[in-house]
Amino acid sequence: MPLNGNDIRIQKNLIRENLKQLRNCLTIAEKQRLDTKIANRFLNLWQYRESGLILAYVSNSIEVDTKFIIEQALIQGKRVAVPKCVVGTRKLEYYLIDSLEALEKGSFGILEPCESKCEKLLNYSGGLVIVPALSFDKNGFRLGFGKGYYDRFLSNSELKTVGICYDCCLMDDLPKGKYDRNVNMVITESKILYLA
Repeated sequence: MPLNGNDIRIQKNLIRENLKQLRNCLTIAEKQRLDTKIANRFLNLWQYRESGLILAYVSNSIEVDTKFIIEQALIQGKRVAVPKCVVGTRKLEYYLIDSLEALEKGSFGILEPCESKCEKLLNYSGGLVIVPALSFDKNGFRLGFGKGYYDRFLSNSELKTVGICYDCCLMDDLPKGKYDRNVNMVITESKILYLA
């Protein structure tokens, strides 16, 4: 029997809670070890080496850490942009940063670019987007935190997308709705899945 929209939301919420608990059980040392492996895989991608613009989320405590990736990209002379949630909407806007000091606590307690210190990104062409998620499946579909910001952003984009997550959060198949978008590749600590 096909799932209706409410069933999918309930199913996604149950998976979200399980994944949050799973991630919270990682020790600090284990999380750092996994984050380093994932970051190194990302930084060695030819897609990363050839892209002059990296669109990276700023990780929270249970997400794969992106701060090292951001710092390395800046050291290597790449343009780095991070998202800001537009208040009262479900839209993301990206701003170019020159250091992690250009960030301040914003929506949902997440570090976001300080508009007075950063330039709004207007031209996204050639950008490589690091997409956050609690989980990805083996087809590149994601389970985020349920706000829909990234699905909206990616639905209007032809950018190359990379999902990063832990092996333990990589699923065979996630429930998905008509607005869900898959990424071009998924990186875990042990593998890279090329999807498109």
